[in-house]
Amino acid sequence: MVKMVPRRGWLRLSFLGLLAACALVYVYYYSSGTPNPQLLKDKPQEPARGAGSERRAERQSEFVDDGQGQVIPSHQCHAITAPKTDVNTVDQFPKFEFQPAWMRGKEFWDTNFEKRYLKRRAKWKKLPLKVFLMPHSHNDPGWLKTYEEYYFHQTSKILQNMIEYLRVHSNMTFIWSEISFLSLWYERAHPTLRQQLKELVSSGRLEIATGGWVMTDEANVHLYAMLDQLIEGHQWLSNILGVHPVSGWSVDPFGHGAAVPYLLQESGIKATVVQRIHYAWKQWLAEQQLGDFQWRQVWDSTGENDILCHNRPYDIYSIKHSCGPHPQICLGYDFRKVPGEYTEYTIKSVPIDDHNVKKKAELLLEQYGRTGSLYPHNVVLVPIGDDFRYDHASEWDQQYTSYHRLLTHINSDPKYHANIQFGTLKDYFAEVQNRMRDYPSLQGDFFVYSDIFSEGRPAYWSGYFTTRPYWKVLDRQLEASLRSAEILYTWAYAWAVQEGQARVVQLLEKDYEKLVRARRNLALFQHHDAITGTSKAYVMHDYAIKLHEGLHDTIALAGEAAEALLLTPAAMASLDSRAAPLHHLHPDFERSTYERLPRKLPLTVPRGQPRLIVMFNSLGQRRYEVVKVLVSSLDMRVTDEHGHEVPIQINPVWNDTGNGMAILSTQFELLFVADLPALSVITYSVHHTSRPTTELRASVYSNNYAPAPDQNYSPPFETRDVLPGDIQLESDHLKLLFDGTTGMLRSITDKVNGRVTQTAVRYAAYPSAQFKSGAYLFKPDPNAREPEEDVLTGAKPRLFIQSGPVASELSVMFGSVLMHTTRILHVTHQPLASAVYMENVFNLGGRYNSTETPGFPPHFRETEMFMRIMTDIDNGAEPTFYTDQSGLNMQKRVRVQRIGIQGNYFPITSAAMIEDSGPGRRLTLLTDHAAGAAAWQQGWLEVMVERRTFYDDARGMGEGVTDQKRTVGRYWLLVEDTRGQEPVARLSLAAHHLANSLNYPITQLINEGLDSHQLNSGVHLITRPLPCTLHLMTLRTLPEPQYPSLLPSRTTLMILQNQSPSCTTSASVSTCNGLGDSPFPGTELALQVSSMQQTSLTATSIKGPLASLPEMIVPHHRLRAITLTFPQPPPPPPPAE
Repeated sequence: MVKMVPRRGWLRLSFLGLLAACALVYVYYYSSGTPNPQLLKDKPQEPARGAGSERRAERQSEFVDDGQGQVIPSHQCHAITAPKTDVNTVDQFPKFEFQPAWMRGKEFWDTNFEKRYLKRRAKWKKLPLKVFLMPHSHNDPGWLKTYEEYYFHQTSKILQNMIEYLRVHSNMTFIWSEISFLSLWYERAHPTLRQQLKELVSSGRLEIATGGWVMTDEANVHLYAMLDQLIEGHQWLSNILGVHPVSGWSVDPFGHGAAVPYLLQESGIKATVVQRIHYAWKQWLAEQQLGDFQWRQVWDSTGENDILCHNRPYDIYSIKHSCGPHPQICLGYDFRKVPGEYTEYTIKSVPIDDHNVKKKAELLLEQYGRTGSLYPHNVVLVPIGDDFRYDHASEWDQQYTSYHRLLTHINSDPKYHANIQFGTLKDYFAEVQNRMRDYPSLQGDFFVYSDIFSEGRPAYWSGYFTTRPYWKVLDRQLEASLRSAEILYTWAYAWAVQEGQARVVQLLEKDYEKLVRARRNLALFQHHDAITGTSKAYVMHDYAIKLHEGLHDTIALAGEAAEALLLTPAAMASLDSRAAPLHHLHPDFERSTYERLPRKLPLTVPRGQPRLIVMFNSLGQRRYEVVKVLVSSLDMRVTDEHGHEVPIQINPVWNDTGNGMAILSTQFELLFVADLPALSVITYSVHHTSRPTTELRASVYSNNYAPAPDQNYSPPFETRDVLPGDIQLESDHLKLLFDGTTGMLRSITDKVNGRVTQTAVRYAAYPSAQFKSGAYLFKPDPNAREPEEDVLTGAKPRLFIQSGPVASELSVMFGSVLMHTTRILHVTHQPLASAVYMENVFNLGGRYNSTETPGFPPHFRETEMFMRIMTDIDNGAEPTFYTDQSGLNMQKRVRVQRIGIQGNYFPITSAAMIEDSGPGRRLTLLTDHAAGAAAWQQGWLEVMVERRTFYDDARGMGEGVTDQKRTVGRYWLLVEDTRGQEPVARLSLAAHHLANSLNYPITQLINEGLDSHQLNSGVHLITRPLPCTLHLMTLRTLPEPQYPSLLPSRTTLMILQNQSPSCTTSASVSTCNGLGDSPFPGTELALQVSSMQQTSLTATSIKGPLASLPEMIVPHHRLRAITLTFPQPPPPPPPAE
């Protein structure tokens, strides 16, 4: 329902008659035989007509609907105790001195550190200095060059040299981490080199660290993709090299979150290394000798998932910043001398010989000793390397020869009380654990990262949280598509093998290579210079081509698998006899290149021939989902898989004529809400109807109609003008008030309890500081006249309102720069009934028009645009808010005003929330892609939308960010009652449900070429839905070990996540039951399973057998993995005699 709320009393009277008439129409409409707009599927409906109602569901397993939904408060919901740790990053960070006296000199080492070092040096006789020299080469799979360019120009040479020179220098060691490069090299390597690689790994002198496909970013990566790249790497290592990594190495991501340490610990990693943390953290951890600590999750009160973490004490991982606290001294110990290279280290360093070894050794030993004094154990790890080092054969000899002379000199003289040797991460941690038993504990994370080593002043790396949002959206689209394809592929392949469907097995085995390629394309993009948007423009283009290829292939694979599962036996036999491919289910959109947004294709529905829409729900719970289909006629109806008619709404499709917006008369948007059981493929049918559909058409309001083409023109929709005054959208549960001038939301009223929450939406921008704000850094211009630019000022907003039986929405357009849509649904199902959907279509890379949007600077330059929601929620004098940690849990954030807005922006991948300090309300914003978020003032919650910076920020990329594209961002806004804050902040059950729907939308396909009777109406993978708390992270077919990128095995990896909802936030979800940590008794897959094994997250180590799925226990916040092995295919029938 739409209401215009005039600002003047006389206008109010003019609307009384209109409102009364609307009320009468409303009452008549909902009391008539019209389909119920509340969309309750179990209400008796008139059976559908036509062939679609006669279709069978022969392979449909028994499916149990568990009740009417889940409500919180509930006795099933258990409180979580917060852990007690020595360090809580949230509490400690505000206490730091952010403008220390040493900052200009860029080195925190002062007289206090020196005094402690001298005291420690006097005790070396009892606690000798132990140093591990660790050669390494940091290889970015894309940054200034593409992945392939780096491989062929440098990385392949590094790996070739590594094999040769580690065999020459028998005590030299090396570590490697990027499996994307190692696998590419291995594929091309001679068998002799492959064997030599295995021998080096087996000897322990070459350590594979972390073992991920890439060194993942830790701010922008969502949990599925973060785990996907780790599985891909670990599986390759296990199958090819027989290696299970035990050490983590994460030295280049720009800040560190808690999700990566958790995944590493659950995957068999015993200890890990981090590098890039705030300079104030560097100083404080050094002062407190806390550089090695047990990293504890904020929800883990027992320390069950602790992982030993080593913080590198200095700025970055180069030799200059590794040997000790004085970089200019360390420069003299980088012995690389390559003809034609002139760098600061080639000037400073000289080779070690008999004449200078004593002097140089003692100077170096002082640096190592100073580093050792930062730790209680006096053990030092010294990385020897940098980006793409050891690509020249000469460097191997240069570094080894000089360091060997230095360590030989020191080790041979007992007076030094020191031992230096080449080693690996495993060696370092073994020695630390030999000297220490108890470690300090730390909870929280290390965002936001700030360096000072470049200019001697703080530089906050919070820009990349949002940089290039188009790519961040594309990444999540592939993530969702790949996950759906993985589940459907596993299901279809296992079914086809068990049923002896040789043709289907052959087709799916042939396509497994495409699935692996899509996995690896997604995994590659999780690299810390890819999803971050911090590579050169042409490299970002290359990444996007790979993502688009993966998206195309996974959608096609999903269609093939869904078709195989839905085909009736007769139809399958017919296709087999003709050797026809499974190419009849296609997406209802086209996307020729990654640079274009998907374009919906109109569905032609002949009379008497319904068209089938095939939908796959990849979630473990039932869901209601808004489905949009483009049709060419107004006379439509829709039936579900049982033949029951469902309520629909028909919306206009608009065309911008340049002189106003016109409603097309040949295309229309068909809207309905689908009821989709858990892990099911379901068919709905779109029919032509002879019944009038006038009452199903949306009412339309606008202030920007195009002139009528002629006097006799009659629009297909009832159209009205937007009148002066504020605007209301209303459903049975919500009332939304909008500013009638700007079209922006002002408040949300919960009609059930009468609660009104101010939710004023505003778009503005921070003007960027030139050369200080770029791909990595965020720095508003301190010299700007205003701290924020009202970029929409002076624009003439074009308003469009559409309201019907399914949904009501308001869209406002500001030129070609921004279109903002707010929608509510007319349903009874929670949480859809109580949530507000928001969508932004933005483009700072399009045509600049100073007339349309005069508030923007010319060509949108130096603009950091954000969307802010200003509420009356009291979240503290120093505002507190919560951001998700890659979808694993929520992390508390408290404003530190001294460091500016740039230091108070934090990464989100799916959620941010604010809540009253005591009992009251919570506002949660859920998003479909990674971005930066902040709560700079009390009651505010903002998210960065787009960034356009013309200048490089001096962090290595060498160019600005000016390749913006038309981007769509999707959000859910949820206002809920809360009974108070919890010790461990958690999203509500409703928020989790909405986030899962946003992150993993349904797979929607159109049948082309098959008769409706050739497809079953629906198939189900699972006999009972999972409890509300358990999310199916993945169901992934593992490869045959001998052919890891070519052939599927009969084993699949299932991972469940316990999302652990809040117990203090009132919430209701209509489509699931139970808050337990195990599947319900009787839960089975509709497939034969010969064995189940509990495993590590990456399925490289076995923990024990399981008899059934309900035996799988997933404690709160955790992930658990099992492998399911399907039986051998039946023997072929004997040949006919």
